Amino acid sequence: MSDMMKNTAMFAFVAGLILLTGFAQSWSTALLILNMGLISAIMSLGLNLQWGFAGLFNVGVMGFVALGGLATVLVSMPPTTEAWAAGGVRLISGLLTGAAVIVAAALTFKYMPKSKLRGLIVLVILVGGFFLYRAVFDPGVDAVEAVNPAGTGYLGGLGLPVLLAWPVGGLLAAGGAWIIGKSALGLRSDYLAIATLGIAEIILAILKNEDWLARGVKNVVGLPRPVPYEVDLQNDPGFVETASGMGIDPVTASSLFVKLSYGALFAVVLAIILVLAQLALNSPWGRMMRAIRDNEVAAEAMGKDVTARHLQIFILGSACCGIAGAMMTTLDGQLIPTSYQPLRFTFLIWVMVIVGGSGNNFGAVLGGFLIWFLWVQVEPIGLWLMQTITAPLADGSALKDHLIGSAAHMRLLTMGVILILVLRFSPRGLIPER
Repeated sequence: MSDMMKNTAMFAFVAGLILLTGFAQSWSTALLILNMGLISAIMSLGLNLQWGFAGLFNVGVMGFVALGGLATVLVSMPPTTEAWAAGGVRLISGLLTGAAVIVAAALTFKYMPKSKLRGLIVLVILVGGFFLYRAVFDPGVDAVEAVNPAGTGYLGGLGLPVLLAWPVGGLLAAGGAWIIGKSALGLRSDYLAIATLGIAEIILAILKNEDWLARGVKNVVGLPRPVPYEVDLQNDPGFVETASGMGIDPVTASSLFVKLSYGALFAVVLAIILVLAQLALNSPWGRMMRAIRDNEVAAEAMGKDVTARHLQIFILGSACCGIAGAMMTTLDGQLIPTSYQPLRFTFLIWVMVIVGGSGNNFGAVLGGFLIWFLWVQVEPIGLWLMQTITAPLADGSALKDHLIGSAAHMRLLTMGVILILVLRFSPRGLIPER
């Protein structure tokens, strides 16, 4: 069997699993798996750019996904006019003051001759600037967060179409990646992993605690949608007539229509990113990145700026994760900072890349769909399996209760088993790099 036929068969197998879910469970569940699979595939592609192309060990994927979610709020939500009037200008002035202090300290350190005086002046600028920044910033924050904290308590967004938030999410994540990369990409791979994980947690801490930005743990709900609301479709006589003519309940039909609409939008984004990633992989730039990945010393000897190229691809991969994060928040219709967990938004994405095939874009996409399907379906399958195994045992049996209760942990067990099996029998992934 040729590689193309084998790869096509694996994609067909995953598609069959999703279709089987539709027939055996519900089409709503199948479409939800499809939509989240599309988003997961984009995250996997972003990580594959960093690890598969350049060998960058980024375990801060969660932070870039969260920045994409934040972009959805900042772009699509209407501005809170009362909060802007109460303290918006002062808050922005505080942020600009803080940025000016950092710039002043950096310029002083760069252009003053190396001496004890330089260190003292930089220290004075940073310490004095910190107190100045807090003096301007804190009253603005208090004023903004005091405006209807139960409903708003934040500045809101720009009130623009939500689809614009997707590229903006990529830009916001790219900006965060540039800041991180300038400071961390000179580190060895293991230290880079620690740095990216720590910075991702810092990003998440800011989202949780800075209520003026996106309401913190109070969450932002009711985000605008790029597709109609189900209730609007149910009140549309034309839609109701069409659904009834097809023999489908209008409520079910409206849910399926919305999910299919999201799926079409997500598929377009995935196709664009996949085509661009393939063009990059097969270009001289892509060959150069893989040469740097395989032997940095030799690449530097050939005159390649390894750090600059690492920064470049780190930004591109993070931008993909930011776009996916914005898409996911749009699908959810709300921003919940506490939902961003390393297990879901870092570890699971790494499993997708490793299982699919590091260094192969189609492998990353396959891994995104397959692992997400298993992540969703393993727990109910595990519960059914445990109930079947323990059926002969008497009700109330301690062993039976324990085994049925352990079905909730089947996800983690399955992910570990799959990872071990793939690393043992196909260490380069299901679709290995060519």
